[in-house]
Amino acid sequence: MKRLRRSQAFVLVGWLVVITAAAALLSWWRLARLPLLSVPVSPWPGYAYLALAAEKGLDQQQGIRIEVRRYADPQLIVRDLAWGRLPLAQITTVELVDLCGRVPQRCPVVVLAVDESRGADQLLLANDLPDLKALRGQTVAVTPSSLGPFLVSRALEQAGMTLQDVSLSSISLREMPARLASGELDAAAMYPPFSSWALRTGKARVVFDSRSIPGEIHDVLVVDRRFLASNRDLVARLLRAWQAAHRYAAEHPRTANAWLAELQGLSVAEFETVQDGIVYLPLEQQRQMLASGGALERNLRALQRVQVQLGLLPPARPLPQVSDAPLRQALAQP
Repeated sequence: MKRLRRSQAFVLVGWLVVITAAAALLSWWRLARLPLLSVPVSPWPGYAYLALAAEKGLDQQQGIRIEVRRYADPQLIVRDLAWGRLPLAQITTVELVDLCGRVPQRCPVVVLAVDESRGADQLLLANDLPDLKALRGQTVAVTPSSLGPFLVSRALEQAGMTLQDVSLSSISLREMPARLASGELDAAAMYPPFSSWALRTGKARVVFDSRSIPGEIHDVLVVDRRFLASNRDLVARLLRAWQAAHRYAAEHPRTANAWLAELQGLSVAEFETVQDGIVYLPLEQQRQMLASGGALERNLRALQRVQVQLGLLPPARPLPQVSDAPLRQALAQP
């Protein structure tokens, strides 16, 4: 009798193993069938929410899988986008206008306002310089794209100067904090987490930030025109995953902020301070912004005018297109 019971127990355990394995295989099969979207993510708090969606499985709830491709240098994303290596990306509107002006055949379509910078983009000045006017004839570090020169030019205007009054040095963002702290640089245009790392050294301070130019620097999700034409449903699902990540962060702030801060190489306190300088709009509030003739189109047009006036971009260049079709589809889904 004992042998029979033991045998039955072995059979039961065997069936449980088979059932568990079958369930795992079915789950894997269902996951593998979901369409895969490769999303490049570089250091900047606003870009991290699609990575959060993938981490928490929020993408799968929308019927897609997000594959996060991490870039240490944001400029490499702009480069790969210009070379046609990426179907979509998150970049600044300044970089977008510059890209479309220089490589119009690669000009992508804007489908989402990821965030607006209201204080997070910053010009840091070495502590031994008293003010912006002291930058005349000095070296200012900027990124290879036009974002750095744009921010520096707007800052210099406050001191009655132009880009011709300083020497711009193209440097990787990751190098800026250490070189600013060592005294090699007089000033640097950067943003979190890089600016937060620089401020940790105590060797520099913020003398200008994007609060002084509200509405001028946005981050947007852009999609290759051909990819969007054949994958609008996937892009709409991606927008819903982005929204779900923000909802998760609002409902679980301690968990989300801890994960997002670690991803950025920041403490939770640093991350929360940085967030004060970034504005996020939920999908429902982006209808008018992305509509034809809406706020984002006007922003891109005004931004292009400023870049041309500053000599950062040749005149008569094409403007990026803005499409609200994926947004409307995302909002229409139950």
